[in-house]
Formats: sequence, C-alpha cells, structure tokens
Amino acid sequence: MNPQAKIALGLTLVAAVLAAAATLLLVGPLAAAQPAGPGFSLTGEAVGWGLFSAALATGLSSLGAGIAVGRLGTAAVGALAEKPELFGRLLIFLGLAEGIAIYGLIVSILILNRLA
Repeated sequence: MNPQAKIALGLTLVAAVLAAAATLLLVGPLAAAQPAGPGFSLTGEAVGWGLFSAALATGLSSLGAGIAVGRLGTAAVGALAEKPELFGRLLIFLGLAEGIAIYGLIVSILILNRLA
C-alpha cells in the first residue's frame, strides 16, 4: 500500500471514530429527553449504541467496498487495455464489489428502524 493510501485510510478511520464519539455524546441526552412511546422506551444509552452500530455498519462496509473497488478497478483497467471485450464481465465484478456498501446501508436502515 502506498503512503498516500495509508494516510487516506488513517484519516477515514479518525473521521469515523470522531463521528461515532460525537453521536454517543450528543444523541444520548437528546434521546433521554424524549417522552416514552406506547410499547417500550429506549434509554439514551441504547439509542446511542444503536446509532453507533448503524454508523459502524455503514462506515466499515463503505471502507471495505472502497478497498475492493480500488483494487478491482486497477486490475480491470489493466485487463481492458489488453482485451476490451471483457468490459461487461469486469463491470459485473465492480458491481458486486460495490454491493458490499449497499448491504451495509441496508443493515444501518434496519437498525435505525428499530430505534424509531
């Protein structure tokens, strides 16, 4: 991995940790101030952990998809330079790699629906 990629990965991880910390610190008191619902009520800590897990699911799946697409994209460009007829197959592989991020987003939406 080249130095620029390591720096970008490090900055992404720092941003994810800061976003998670801000979510835990800011949303907890807000959730505790909300009135209880008809069925059950979540505490501020439960809502905070739910938001943290949703952010973690989205962030890590997007990070994994970015790494996969980056490596696959360089290989795809090299393959297309030699055999342009492979475009359709390579596009399918890129779509599968991007699907990882979509699965993480779906999991986050399911988690957030449980909090509402």
